[in-house]
Amino acid sequence: MAMVPTVLLGAVGLGLLEIAESATSRTVAWLLTTVAAMLLVGLLHQVLRPRIGYRDGLVLFYLKAGGPIEVPVHVVEAFFLGQGPAELPTRLPSQAETVNLIARLSQRESSWASKEVKQALGNWQNGYATIRGTWCEPLSSDLIRQLNRRLGEASRAVKATEGAAS
Repeated sequence: MAMVPTVLLGAVGLGLLEIAESATSRTVAWLLTTVAAMLLVGLLHQVLRPRIGYRDGLVLFYLKAGGPIEVPVHVVEAFFLGQGPAELPTRLPSQAETVNLIARLSQRESSWASKEVKQALGNWQNGYATIRGTWCEPLSSDLIRQLNRRLGEASRAVKATEGAAS
């Protein structure tokens, strides 16, 4: 939905560029078009980036503007499927539901129990990071098995590296 006003802004800029007669109006048209293009690139980047990633012993949760929330791999215990509100803009009192991806975090690591995230993308409370299925790839049992397998591999690799370093 955020792309609609951005595309309209770009269309106004291009339309103004077509009819512009003065240097000032051409400059304004180019500015509108450039701003719209930059906004569109930024929005596409947000939509296309993964919600979960991994790098150097950290599980990366992209659930807010800016950089990811970097969680040490040993804190993430497992992934599983859940269900919850889609958080789509609607006027209906009962919202549509979506399948969610949930990460269970270690209760021993209380500093990771709650984090501030963008509500439309997910929720992070009581040691569970929830990623709304509305904004990620289709979720299935196979994907959950793959994530848990990769989590196990990453955990073992980090432990092996720590063991070799000591």
